[in-house]
Amino acid sequence: MITNRTYTVEPWRVRETALNLDLLAQSESVFALSNGHVGWRGNLDEGEPHGLPGSYLNGVHELHPLPYAEAGYGYPESGQTVINVTNGKLLRLLVDDEPFDLRYGRLGKHERTLDLRRGVLERTCEWTSPAGTTVRVRSTRLVSLTQRAIAAVEYEVEPLDARTRVVIQSELVANESLPSSDGDPRAAKALRSPLEPEEDLAIGSRLRLVHRTRRSGLRVAVAADHVVDAPGEITTSSESNTDVSRLTITSVLDPGQRLRVQKTVAHGWSGARSRPAMSDQVEAALAAAAHGGWDGLLAEQRDYLDDFWARADVEVHGDEEIQQAVRFALFHVLQAGARAEQRAIPAKGLTGSGYDGHAFWDTEMFVLPLLTYTAPKAVAEALRWRQDTLPAARDRATQLGLRGAAFPWRTIDGSEGSAYWPAGTAAFHVAADIAHAAVRYTAATGDLDFERETALELLVETARLWRSLGHHDPHGVFHIDGVTGPDEYSAVVDDNTYTNLMARSNLLAAADVCERHPEEAARLGVDEEESATWRDAAEAVHIPYNEEIGVHEQHAGFTRHQRWDFANTGADQYPLMLHFPYFDIYRKQVIKQSDLVLAMYTCGSWFDAHCDEEQMAANFAYYEPLTVRDSSLSACCQAVVAAQTGHLRLAYDYATEAALMDLADLEHNTRDGLHIASLAGTWMALVAGFGGTRRDGDGLRFTPRLPEKFSRLAFRLQFRGRCLRVEIGPDRASYSLLAGPPLTIHHHGTEVRVDGDEPVTLGISAPKWRPTPEQPPHRRPGVADRPGPGEE
Repeated sequence: MITNRTYTVEPWRVRETALNLDLLAQSESVFALSNGHVGWRGNLDEGEPHGLPGSYLNGVHELHPLPYAEAGYGYPESGQTVINVTNGKLLRLLVDDEPFDLRYGRLGKHERTLDLRRGVLERTCEWTSPAGTTVRVRSTRLVSLTQRAIAAVEYEVEPLDARTRVVIQSELVANESLPSSDGDPRAAKALRSPLEPEEDLAIGSRLRLVHRTRRSGLRVAVAADHVVDAPGEITTSSESNTDVSRLTITSVLDPGQRLRVQKTVAHGWSGARSRPAMSDQVEAALAAAAHGGWDGLLAEQRDYLDDFWARADVEVHGDEEIQQAVRFALFHVLQAGARAEQRAIPAKGLTGSGYDGHAFWDTEMFVLPLLTYTAPKAVAEALRWRQDTLPAARDRATQLGLRGAAFPWRTIDGSEGSAYWPAGTAAFHVAADIAHAAVRYTAATGDLDFERETALELLVETARLWRSLGHHDPHGVFHIDGVTGPDEYSAVVDDNTYTNLMARSNLLAAADVCERHPEEAARLGVDEEESATWRDAAEAVHIPYNEEIGVHEQHAGFTRHQRWDFANTGADQYPLMLHFPYFDIYRKQVIKQSDLVLAMYTCGSWFDAHCDEEQMAANFAYYEPLTVRDSSLSACCQAVVAAQTGHLRLAYDYATEAALMDLADLEHNTRDGLHIASLAGTWMALVAGFGGTRRDGDGLRFTPRLPEKFSRLAFRLQFRGRCLRVEIGPDRASYSLLAGPPLTIHHHGTEVRVDGDEPVTLGISAPKWRPTPEQPPHRRPGVADRPGPGEE
């Protein structure tokens, strides 16, 4: 864990005031810039030292064989791994023939700042070379949110104490050497130098490299252009070879004079376009960026983010760390999806190579809820990508002997990339998660074109999957057996409650959308008889309940399993999966991440119709002592339901853990990339937890309550062409309509009409007191008593 508070706590910035080489990889993830298409890790401009070099293009991957001790029918044959594409960030510096390398000489000052309002990474450094020459280096870097292919950096060198010869080498570099991996050696071998050269060019200030991946056959083109400014004479030269294209700039500067280089980099890739076409594509992108120049890119970036913050900001009063963290979260989730445009949103975004760059179910269930209410266009694009992958999902269902579409557990290109079937193939709930996201988006936007053109097909094919996967018993009850729910410590079980309730919702939504669009449904082969079978299955789905102890079961028979021996499990034996065999974990009552508790949030309408508050509280109290949170996805879900059941201090502790997952490196793996779903979960914990925000059909309802640590919480939501601002105090909440026609909402069960005239202010009822449930030993929310600045 980062305990020395490298990052200052500020409301709109993340600032590192000293360079700690031991934390370099973590900072590279924290300072990563992306737009969903291009991703640049926060590596130092000069390239070295580094933790993990990283330049990514969304969807660019290489194939490698998957490891199996024994082959089996239906096992995926190839894995997909994101690759480090051509690095355009590099600006190497020589000071009087001494390489600018912060591991040598003397570093007087080093500060980096991620500006969340301007969308740039800024750096200031003062360094004295081993020979005694001192220079100041400043840089500003951005990945454009408005020009999808473009990233750029302004780099400035200034001598401080003597006349100095300065050389800057601006490079494009492919097939960089990467740190060794502890993963599958076959994958490592396949990914070693994955780019085969096709074209290299260096003419004047223009650089270009074109490569193609060996196995996946994807063509990658990267080009750069430069604007150079210095007070005296400048000498330039350029050269290129298969993997390096370089522009060298030389100047002699007096103290106070500055050599400034503005470098613009264009990126493109395709699995179909020719080499000349790709070269032309990146050259055109450079030309478009040159039209407004560096200042234009900065202005466009600020305008884009001003608009985003005006409709998405979350204000937290009373906790400066949470305030910074939620804006950091909003910024990075926006970066992950803003310009993905019919590509996946990976679990790490484009901030690192963790999870091999794969997308999972958490995109639909954690990331897309935030984007639905803040940047809905990104949601439509992410779901259109799922629609584009339907052919592979249909083929996978056929291979498994099922109808409809079996979406992959983990993937980049739409094919299954998981080699472990209990937590891969058996995790069918991903299909319902995708359907849920499509329904959520349509309800929140009223986008009927999307419903007809995209949501309908997704819902139909996933409904067909559930109907063929489940079965009616002799009593007419519908069961879905042999599946894995969100809790991966309970694998291949019968009637997982989360899966069954999500499938129920999926089936009903599919039948409803087919009624609204009968002609389009008929073109997909849906008739009244088929949709009737969906409704029959949904209404008869089995939801396991233990009458004796009075709780809903996570899956059928879960509560009769032996409890995990928490008393004899040491703090150093978590996560359990790294210290105990799955065989033992699977047969015990122990939960990796919230499952039944997550169902109470995502399928809240069913629980509202079938349970009272006491039942919800009993469920939460039962599962809390079993949930070890060996997943970064758990804390935010537990925060939401803890707040719902009145445990506001516990909800605050969970929200804090989710918020600081990466800024405090709680999982010890931020070096591999940020936890985009946990970042989104920070927003979820605040807006759905303390804001009590729920979608109610095509409307919104709120049951707000603040923890004692907060004096005020305010957030904004985009909903059906409106911008609604919700402000919550200790005993009152106000609703203001900032844009759009009047809106009817529900506050603590009371119907309220909000228009653009005056805020509507209402009282907040206090929750019923209940004893706070216990957590497993050593597994209380991990940052409740976190150290302050300078503490260990």
